[in-house]
Amino acid sequence: MGEHRSPLLGRPGAVEAAGPDRGVAAHYGDPVREQRALVRVTGTVVDLSHKGVVTVGGPDRLSWLTTLSSQVLTGLEPGRGTETLFLSVQGRIETAPHVVDDGATTWLLTEADETAPLVAWLQSMRFALRVEIADRTDEWAVLGSTGPVPGVEGVAWRDPWPQVAPGGWSYALLDGPHPGEERTWYERLVPRADLARITEDLPLAGSWAAEALRIAAWRPRWGTETDEKTIPHELDLLRTAVHLAKGCYKGQETVARVHNLGHPPRRLALLDLDGSEHGLPAAGSPVLAGERTVGRVTSVQLHHEEGPIALAVLKRSVDPAAALVVADGEDRWAAAQQVIVAPDAGQVVGRRQDGFLRGPRGTRP
Repeated sequence: MGEHRSPLLGRPGAVEAAGPDRGVAAHYGDPVREQRALVRVTGTVVDLSHKGVVTVGGPDRLSWLTTLSSQVLTGLEPGRGTETLFLSVQGRIETAPHVVDDGATTWLLTEADETAPLVAWLQSMRFALRVEIADRTDEWAVLGSTGPVPGVEGVAWRDPWPQVAPGGWSYALLDGPHPGEERTWYERLVPRADLARITEDLPLAGSWAAEALRIAAWRPRWGTETDEKTIPHELDLLRTAVHLAKGCYKGQETVARVHNLGHPPRRLALLDLDGSEHGLPAAGSPVLAGERTVGRVTSVQLHHEEGPIALAVLKRSVDPAAALVVADGEDRWAAAQQVIVAPDAGQVVGRRQDGFLRGPRGTRP
């Protein structure tokens, strides 16, 4: 599919998004009201038709995907949402599809910019196995929602975040429940040709509303929180996307070494931004401690209850109590840091009695 432009941009008040959500609506005139509706009004949907849809068919599909990726997909129950990572030899995240199987086909839901590279790489790894890979983006569109959508049936991915999957591990520093436990999120497949008709009578929210809820849940996203150097530990993705006891796959050595013996060089944090400033800093804006750049903002949005918030990737060594400032040109925002991935995350071997890092469902190792 070429550069996407959703038919729903023709709806009254629609304002097109930029960046990774280009081609769909950022909002339809009132992003804060839309955000509240997304949480409270049944059937409210977000147009995610810019996302990619890849299918893998054939009897070997799940075992084959397991050998290539960070997650165990063999035996995945139909309808259960999960996610996996395809890594470089150095353990850096290359693609991170959302995964759901319907019993006959595995569906990989992707960001627009990761779709073509993922399809090309999967095609190159087929060999003689009984698998069939197809880019189905021209046939299927994705709708986001926080709950059921009347009249919309079929394949749906439910975000597993923030539950710690079997074989996973939590790097989050928590004193109480994870903020992501308050968020439910579905990505539903609908025939692309029917997108306008299906959504005709449904309340719409723009991508800004979905992003605000995602940021508040500490939920990382490929292409925003990731760059060419990102390893899973930095974003707390070992909880949902990595099985630490599975067999060999590309990048596994780095995953195991950092988890057992080292520390990730960077860490994800949430920033509460000064709400007295006008506007919001742009994604990519530097985060400063004094005059020193210590990280960058990766996603930023106005939350309907929490005000302006951002996710940022910081150097591991940044003091959690440090006074931080986000700079965008001449504008400055004071930022209070909420630690997500702790500065001493990793190095599990030799410190299993700490109770600081946690295995499945928050249990101590």
